[in-house]
Amino acid sequence: MKLLVGLGNPGGKYEATRHNVGFWWCNELAAQLAIVFEAQSKFFGDVSRVRMNGGDAWVLKPQTFMNESGRAVQSMCSFYGITASDILVVHDDLDLEPGVVKLKQSGGHGGHNGVRDIGRQIGLDFWRLRIGVGHPGDKRMVSDYVLHAPKQGEAISIDDAIQRSLKMKQEIMAGLMSQAMLVLHSSNAKL
Repeated sequence: MKLLVGLGNPGGKYEATRHNVGFWWCNELAAQLAIVFEAQSKFFGDVSRVRMNGGDAWVLKPQTFMNESGRAVQSMCSFYGITASDILVVHDDLDLEPGVVKLKQSGGHGGHNGVRDIGRQIGLDFWRLRIGVGHPGDKRMVSDYVLHAPKQGEAISIDDAIQRSLKMKQEIMAGLMSQAMLVLHSSNAKL
């Protein structure tokens, strides 16, 4: 992987919301690897560089708001010559229960506006790390639901999913996606 993108909305108002799970993942990665994010206006986001196992990648938290995440991703891809298949996008997923984490490549946007916008900009051939946040039960409540903080039990489950996925960071960075999927998806069965 050459680019790891965590999706979320900028600003303190959104920091603890379900929609910011991708930012939470990036922040935990930064804490584990002692890396620091730097605001870079030319990339419309906060950027850091990570080196692992002799390889390196960029880590991006777009600061464009969710619906325009593709602008930040596309700007980094253009500048560094990164193709969609070398990108991992980490995002919240309503179709998965809190605590469930799934890794996959390509596919549709699943109604996720950040994924939709990235797909518009660079195509949908990128990898996704989908972290479950659950569903409110009524599609009319989705917008409000993702823009609020999870309940305490849900937050614990979401953090557990983030921690389990980060145990596979070396495999993901090395592009050993089948191995990472096997471990991550079997860890869901134990929930």
